[in-house]
Order: sequence, then structure tokens, then C-alpha cells
Amino acid sequence: MLDRVFRGIVGLFVLAGVGLTTVHSPKWIYFLVLIGVMLAQSALTDRCPLLWLLQKAGLKRCEEPAPTESRAAYSR
Repeated sequence: MLDRVFRGIVGLFVLAGVGLTTVHSPKWIYFLVLIGVMLAQSALTDRCPLLWLLQKAGLKRCEEPAPTESRAAYSR
């Protein structure tokens, strides 16, 4: 759940930044640059302030579903 909410919020920030840059002022491009820098920093350090806030809000990370059967059964 956490990963989906994170991607949704970042996507809305990008769309809002594009809209504000187009409609209001070209200086909103700096907001988009900030988002890009934060995403790059998060990729390099594996620390993200938004993920930290979402975890503090009680959202849990997505878990991969447990496999029901092993792949060995299909390789015969």
C-alpha cells in the first residue's frame, strides 16, 4: 500500500507542477527540479522523507504474495 500511495503522491506533484508551470508561472519548474532531485537522492541513499512520513502515518509496505506451488512442479 505504501508504495502505491508514494507513487500516486509523486505523480500528482509532477502533474501539479506541470500545470502550474504552464498556467501560472514558469518558475514552478523549480518545484519539478526539486522533485527530481529528491527522487534521485532517494534512489542513491534509500532514504526518502515522504516514505518516512507515510510510514509514520501508519501505512505498511506492500508484501509480495506467497507462492502457492513451487516452480519445480511445473518443470517436469
